[in-house]
Amino acid sequence: MTHAFFKALLFLGAGSVIMGMHHNQDIRWMGGVRKYMPITWITFLLGNLALIGTPFFSGFYSKDSIIEAVAESHLPAAGFAHFAVLAGVFITAFYSFRLYFLVFHGAERYDQNPDAHHGDHHDDHGHEAHHSPHESPWVVTLPLVLLAIPSVLIGYFTIEPMLFGDFFKNVIFVNAEKHGVMEELAHGFEGPVGMAVKAFTSLPFALALAGVVSSYYMYMVNPALPTAIKRIFKPIDTLLENKYYMDWINENILARGARLLGKGLWIVGDQTIIDGWFVNGSWKIVGRVAQWARGLQSGYIYNYALIMLLGVFGLMSYFVWLNK
Repeated sequence: MTHAFFKALLFLGAGSVIMGMHHNQDIRWMGGVRKYMPITWITFLLGNLALIGTPFFSGFYSKDSIIEAVAESHLPAAGFAHFAVLAGVFITAFYSFRLYFLVFHGAERYDQNPDAHHGDHHDDHGHEAHHSPHESPWVVTLPLVLLAIPSVLIGYFTIEPMLFGDFFKNVIFVNAEKHGVMEELAHGFEGPVGMAVKAFTSLPFALALAGVVSSYYMYMVNPALPTAIKRIFKPIDTLLENKYYMDWINENILARGARLLGKGLWIVGDQTIIDGWFVNGSWKIVGRVAQWARGLQSGYIYNYALIMLLGVFGLMSYFVWLNK
């Protein structure tokens, strides 16, 4: 539920930025959008803070509960799952604030876009005048504001009744013997305020903060560092840029293999076996039998007499052979 609010906010915020940037969708050619789109900026920031699980924000109460539940779990591979969700905390904070810093802060890079000149108008002196970003109309910003409010507050008011209260009574049943995690969490739950205050000294908060700080340093303070890392890990970067080559595999192996299989079934199965042997072959056999039968029906008595004599000779030979 919390995810629905802040993720919808972020998606609509991205759409608002695209509209304000005159349909540019490449964040490399943005920057400094904050001063042009203040409503989109503040609501997007609130959505980002909820996404990374900042204490007191809605995403914190759901995300931290999941992390604590995995940590308390005794199911097989729970240890690896706990490591994975903790790693996800850092990665989420890093990539989401990379987007935030590149779009809303830093130098304006609108005129560096190689495609920016297409459709630009000219000023009175004949020079190209680049479009500056602008805030989206109220039909876009109003939903952003309405989604930002529950993205901040909804977790605070709902975590206790939903997870540890009677909100889902007689609806969701948990086998406490096999899955007693929620019962264990309920014993340590100190209310929404206590949970948030306690989180400031937790490992997930430290990882989220580290992700934000790392993102700020790499894309605001030292932007040459990501380029250097990309150069060092070029093979990995190439692999990721090509999405593990899944598109190439799908197009050149799976899709092409399916087309070759279909072509083979069409040529061998449809044209050769079905049309060639069964459909065309059957009428050809019937035609040849009919042609042979027409040769026997000559209309001459001596031909029929010869056939009768040959038939009698054949039958007599057969009976003589039987009586040996």
